[in-house]
Amino acid sequence: MKIGLCNEVIAELRFEKQCEIAAQLGYDGLEVSPFTLGDEPHLLPTARRTALRRAAESAGIVITGLHYLMRAPAGLSITSRDPAQRNRTVGVMRDLCQLAADLGGKVLVHGSPDQRKLEPGFEAEGRKHAIECFAAAGEAAAKAGVVYCVEPLSRRQTDHINTIEEAAQIVREINNPALRTMLDCSSAAPTETESIPDLIKRWLPTGMIAHVHLNDPNRRGPGEGDLHFAPIFAALREQSYAGDYGIEPFVYVPDGPTCAARAIGYVRGLMEALPRC
Repeated sequence: MKIGLCNEVIAELRFEKQCEIAAQLGYDGLEVSPFTLGDEPHLLPTARRTALRRAAESAGIVITGLHYLMRAPAGLSITSRDPAQRNRTVGVMRDLCQLAADLGGKVLVHGSPDQRKLEPGFEAEGRKHAIECFAAAGEAAAKAGVVYCVEPLSRRQTDHINTIEEAAQIVREINNPALRTMLDCSSAAPTETESIPDLIKRWLPTGMIAHVHLNDPNRRGPGEGDLHFAPIFAALREQSYAGDYGIEPFVYVPDGPTCAARAIGYVRGLMEALPRC
């Protein structure tokens, strides 16, 4: 189990410095948003991929995976009625699976709310297109030896795939072990009808949950809002969760490095305080 810092929190720094800071703060790795690597991250040359992986290794951490996949390049959509736009999107999804593997990552988290919104009047068609795109990504993930996660997001972010149940339906329909779902605390708390600990107890035994994002519904880091994380960690430990965590705040107060430091201190402290099973 590793705790990764979602690197957009400190994206203003060069990648090598991001790795150094993450290691110094006590993170095990970085969870990388591809858009922080350039406008066409899926096309990074081999030498650059090698350099990124070596930068993490030199700092004593790993790249745990990728998330926020569809922000770059511009113009992607898994629900578009335009076949050319969807084909381009699928090509990027496939390439990002290989990028994750080349960087040493194990998981990709497909959030990207704007790139999966449903066009009014064509909702059923958009959902069908999304399933086709996820199926293609699952095939690429299996080939690359990584896991591709369909991320449920809150209704304030998107109108498509808001609950673990909805994501799990897609995963079941495609039936590829390399395609799974995950838990994002910031989205689950205001959207799901069950508490997060109850969600964990229901879904973790199914094998559907491959990753967890730690964040508060107020969009800040864990411990900076009203969401209680001790019961969440207790439920994860009780259910023998063996995946990684990504700390993913969206609001950085007073700045990214300080937010990253506060979050890892809070999370490590809670984890250490829990009784061992």
